[in-house]
Amino acid sequence: MPDAPVLVTGAAGFIGSNLVTRLLEDGRRVVGVDDLSTGSLANLAEARSERHAGRFEFNRLDIRRGGLTPLMQRLRPEVVHHLAAQVDVRRSVEDPVHDADVNVLGSVAVLEAAHRAGVRKVVYASSIGSYGEPKEDELPVDESFTSPALSPYGVSKRVVLDYLRTYRVLYGLDFTALTLANVYGPHQTTAGEGGVVATFIGRMLDAAPCVIYGDGEQSRDFVFVDDVVHAMVLATERGDGGRYLIGTGERTSVNQLFDGLAAATGSTVPPRYEPARPGEVRHSCVDTRLAVRELGWKPWTTLPEGLARTLSWATDRRRS
Repeated sequence: MPDAPVLVTGAAGFIGSNLVTRLLEDGRRVVGVDDLSTGSLANLAEARSERHAGRFEFNRLDIRRGGLTPLMQRLRPEVVHHLAAQVDVRRSVEDPVHDADVNVLGSVAVLEAAHRAGVRKVVYASSIGSYGEPKEDELPVDESFTSPALSPYGVSKRVVLDYLRTYRVLYGLDFTALTLANVYGPHQTTAGEGGVVATFIGRMLDAAPCVIYGDGEQSRDFVFVDDVVHAMVLATERGDGGRYLIGTGERTSVNQLFDGLAAATGSTVPPRYEPARPGEVRHSCVDTRLAVRELGWKPWTTLPEGLARTLSWATDRRRS
């Protein structure tokens, strides 16, 4: 399909808006879809500028409400990047019905619209939250790791993988699923999974205390958003029918993250410790060797580099 567009659900969100920018820079036509319940049009300011006139179209719609099918049939996208989701682990514990409505039924609506419009492939953003609780000696986990998810959010992200496989068998709709570690970077807000970097930066710039849940020794695999977006771009042509872990393979404790950001911002306000939150794993880290081998991907941004770029963006945003 010559110059067929790429459609991005969740386009006004954190990762989605960074993906839109990358696709436009690569010369693609891009269709963005978002209901703006958590995303922001401000994240798409560059995409909607004159520089990309005629190559970006934004549609405000809820993926669950039936508007996707006529939209895709009109525009005939080649690839759909499905990032629209309910991503707050705590909210999923409090309201699992809403979580399933958005993440499961919403994803089925995306797949149904895609296959009816003749889309070639769906690239799906899954989450390490679907993996459950590994033991420390099992880290980093690879694609073979299986353990019950600890939250309805994790369950919903796992269920969609089965739908992807079924649509591939039934209708020939190809897919690549990317299971993301804790993504951080510009455009991230304080809401949702992995938002600790944005939250800490915001609190430190306000000279307010950061809250650390638990003892702070819980660890995460923090991966920079540009590296994640690069994996998504590679997945449009590679990894058909596969699921790949996207992270750095390195663990950083929340206490270490706090200390690094405090040094970078010059903050001297000590953290406040509160009880650990239900539904969250103690340790998380991923083995990316399959993505390296089959997608030709690897992370290139170190944590200090990524935090510096994120802090610079947050600081500039406050000045504007």
